[in-house]
Amino acid sequence: MSVLSAEGLTKSYKKGINAAENITFSVEKGEIFALIGPNGAGKTTTIRMIATLLTPTEGDAVISGHSVVKEPEKAREHITYLPDEAGAYKSMKGIDYLNFMAGLYAKTSAEQSEYVKRAVDMCGLGERLEERINGYSRGMIRKLLLSRAVMSRPDLAILDEATSGLDVLNALDIRKTIKRLAREEGMSFLLSSHNMLEIEFLSDRVGIMSEGKLLLTGTIEDLKSKFGARNLEEVFEKAVSGEVSL
Repeated sequence: MSVLSAEGLTKSYKKGINAAENITFSVEKGEIFALIGPNGAGKTTTIRMIATLLTPTEGDAVISGHSVVKEPEKAREHITYLPDEAGAYKSMKGIDYLNFMAGLYAKTSAEQSEYVKRAVDMCGLGERLEERINGYSRGMIRKLLLSRAVMSRPDLAILDEATSGLDVLNALDIRKTIKRLAREEGMSFLLSSHNMLEIEFLSDRVGIMSEGKLLLTGTIEDLKSKFGARNLEEVFEKAVSGEVSL
């Protein structure tokens, strides 16, 4: 069974105008799936419907057996969502922030301690966790947020622009963490990013969106072959421009 199965997801804000229209795709266990597209393509709308932040006008998505329309509370138990604009409580120390967030997810004190230990090990901030977050760099904050997002081992982690604004080394650290979690722990990921190099490095499959529609999905190698492209950027350009028939 797929961890995520989206069927006909549609979000209309005005009559006859769809921010996302008939979006259908799936994400398997341990798979990293990326949605790519130009600004305004409908990626964030699609992600927010799956994350239960927006109610679909039509269609549904099922996460670990639970409908985001009929059972949003149950679906939320199996996901985590880290938006591009996410922040942490900067007046708190890093370790206090992790403890606070773990307390929101955990059902017992033992589980809370387990989540915090997992996040501490994953973020790699060491003694800096005893400092206030307002003294952290953007890269440190993003590592802290990612470790918070996956501390509870969700079935599906939804990450919007996971490494936006980070330097090369911090971005690489986060990409390696995502790949390790997928390969070693079987965690599934739904990503959105404008960084084609990042998507090509991380993803098992991608979906290309434009004007609210999902144009096609496939592995990067299959798409490069289909479009006669050297890299994902060329695939993206040809698909969105309509240069090659889909």
